[in-house]
Amino acid sequence: MNPSEWQARVDLAACYHLCALNGWDDVIYTHISAAVPGEAERYLINPFGLRFDEVCASNLVKVDRDGNPVDAAQYDINRPGFALHAAVHGARHDVACVMHLHNVNGIAVGAQSEGLLPLSAHALRFYGVLAYHDYEGLAMTDGEQARLLERLADHPAMLLRNHGSLVCGRTIAEAFVLMEALDKACAIQLKAQSAGGRRHVPSHETCLKTHQELVGDGTPDGRLEWPALLRKLDKLSPNYRS
Repeated sequence: MNPSEWQARVDLAACYHLCALNGWDDVIYTHISAAVPGEAERYLINPFGLRFDEVCASNLVKVDRDGNPVDAAQYDINRPGFALHAAVHGARHDVACVMHLHNVNGIAVGAQSEGLLPLSAHALRFYGVLAYHDYEGLAMTDGEQARLLERLADHPAMLLRNHGSLVCGRTIAEAFVLMEALDKACAIQLKAQSAGGRRHVPSHETCLKTHQELVGDGTPDGRLEWPALLRKLDKLSPNYRS
């Protein structure tokens, strides 16, 4: 196997395990996909029927843009679930990894009409760059795909109202770190709301300034965090590398 593909497999499997450790998995549902380096319209995704903590580098399934396995595979994939990933990958060639989760915090904040509020530094990472998509049911039609992509545009993240969250990363590491920031931002908002009383919201100027500071020079998020996260995973759930 090409070393770059194997590294992508290891990183993607690590992402699944980290999500499981954070309690973001939904039994065997939701998915994280990654583009195969150097192979146009080839993607890696989890086998349908395995928990996130059972995913490893070797059992990830390589598929084409229609969700058909490219190589002989022991497992099939959730083809309706892959439709969302295929649409985003096809429209956003800057994206190497697409994460879609049914994380509780994301669903709860996405169900609020005002969406994510600028109540924390974590939320300010997404200030002005968080998209929203209204819930249209379980099965994603071609029409809904078009509407979702129009709303997503070039944003790094989206709250799928009443459904979950979507994050696009230029690397697998960036996708995970952005999802972690988004989930924390949602959790902080829910806690602040549950405490009652008036909430302090920074000025627009402060929010914009902080967002620019967090984005920095445009280098993908996760460059420093990812090695630390892998060291943690090697202690707690090392079988992702197999």
